Amino acid sequence: MDNPAPNSELLRSLGRLTRGLSALFWSLPLALVVCAEAARVDWLRPWGLIPVLAATALPLYGLWLMGGFQKQERPWRNALDRALLPALANFGLSPFLYWHNKMPAQPYFTIAAVVLALSALLFLFNLNVVIKQLGAMLPDETLRHETRQFTALNCWLLAILLFLALAYIVMVRDARLPAALGALFLRLQDFGPWLLTFLALLPLAMTMALIWKTKEVIFDSVFSAK
Repeated sequence: MDNPAPNSELLRSLGRLTRGLSALFWSLPLALVVCAEAARVDWLRPWGLIPVLAATALPLYGLWLMGGFQKQERPWRNALDRALLPALANFGLSPFLYWHNKMPAQPYFTIAAVVLALSALLFLFNLNVVIKQLGAMLPDETLRHETRQFTALNCWLLAILLFLALAYIVMVRDARLPAALGALFLRLQDFGPWLLTFLALLPLAMTMALIWKTKEVIFDSVFSAK
């Protein structure tokens, strides 16, 4: 009779992996909506810091669950570690959205909110690298091809979005900027969270689709196997 210990250990790690993927799938739109709302509207104020902390803690929980899979694979571990760093930064910076909403004239809170937005884009970029590494380890050639193709597209889109966000921040604070252009940028500042949300929707949707596809492949190829 075969030794069931390795198989049972593999099944446990795959179970944690699928739960981590599910946590990531639901946490991405939740964190986007909650953080964007917390920065602009008042209906979340009675809840204090709880919504933003909970929304940014869920991706951390998902990555922690996924960390139990294939611990010996160095590229996979490195990709997870790189995604954990901006996820931790998002969690640590998320209270500043609440404080920025309460005291919008405080420049320190505004800077922290901007850094959080850039960190969120960096997290999404690194999460796509995690999905690519995970797809390379799973025995499904179609999934491997799709993750390579779409994560590369996502990374390019997010890199362009990061560049545009940084260029906008630099130009807004440039004293040599023409007055009319400076006034336009200042007017755009009022719509900053919603504009960033809109521009991030395409890479976010593709990332969620890849996460769901990967989870379905694991269920079909492992948990449904005879």
